Amino acid sequence: MTTRYDQPNLAARTVNEAFRVLAEIGVSIAGTTAIRVRGRTTGRLRGVVVNLLTFGGRDYLVSPRGNTQWARNARAAGELAIGPRWRSRTVRIEEVADDEKPELLRSYLQRWFWEVKGHVGGLTPDATDEQLRDAAPSIPVFVLAR
Repeated sequence: MTTRYDQPNLAARTVNEAFRVLAEIGVSIAGTTAIRVRGRTTGRLRGVVVNLLTFGGRDYLVSPRGNTQWARNARAAGELAIGPRWRSRTVRIEEVADDEKPELLRSYLQRWFWEVKGHVGGLTPDATDEQLRDAAPSIPVFVLAR
């Protein structure tokens, strides 16, 4: 795994925070979902908004900005809370192997490219299989356990 991390600027953090608050009260904007992940050092739950990708009957979380804090925390914890605060559930997660990511990334880009185009490792919905394979190590993807 590479360590690419495209940190959001102030405007992106502000929008993400607004979307997170909405998602935590149950209002989803274009597929946004609230998650809470236990911090690696503090042990405190940290909230973030993500896009929940459903593909092949499974749910996935993609970190288009790379090896973000939430992705590192999720990897370390092996679980996270998902959904609005009043009805969230804790789920186990597993990181997806790089060779399984290309078709997931293509599906993710087809749905949310308009939102993530500036920070998804230079990929587009028209990316070739080779480009998707090359970028896969820099984009963490997690599958929610059944």
